[in-house]
Amino acid sequence: MDASKIIHINIDEYILSFPETVQQMLQELRETIRSAAPEAMECISYNMPAFKYHGMLVYFAGYKNHIGFYPTASGIRAFKDKLSDYPFSKGTVRFPLNESLPLDLIREMVDFRVRENLTKKSKKK
Repeated sequence: MDASKIIHINIDEYILSFPETVQQMLQELRETIRSAAPEAMECISYNMPAFKYHGMLVYFAGYKNHIGFYPTASGIRAFKDKLSDYPFSKGTVRFPLNESLPLDLIREMVDFRVRENLTKKSKKK
């Protein structure tokens, strides 16, 4: 079944719509985000798993050949040099399914986004 054509209710359901090997990678990514941002809330946004913490934090999605990670444009800009091994664009980095996820890098990116959202929040006061 094509996961992109299903309306997902929650992240568990989303992950279960993929083959087992991809499920494991998506779950690993989810757990890494959770550990880097334990106060963030999980949600589905744009039919993808996402995390909110004082605004949208990051999104991720599974595809046929890669996992898309969406730390927003600022997250990509801040880590551009560290992303040179992966295809990336303005707000997206693609991690191939045939490689291990760079969990330390993902953790750094999530931490950056948490700090960025906290800074934005404090400026609004």
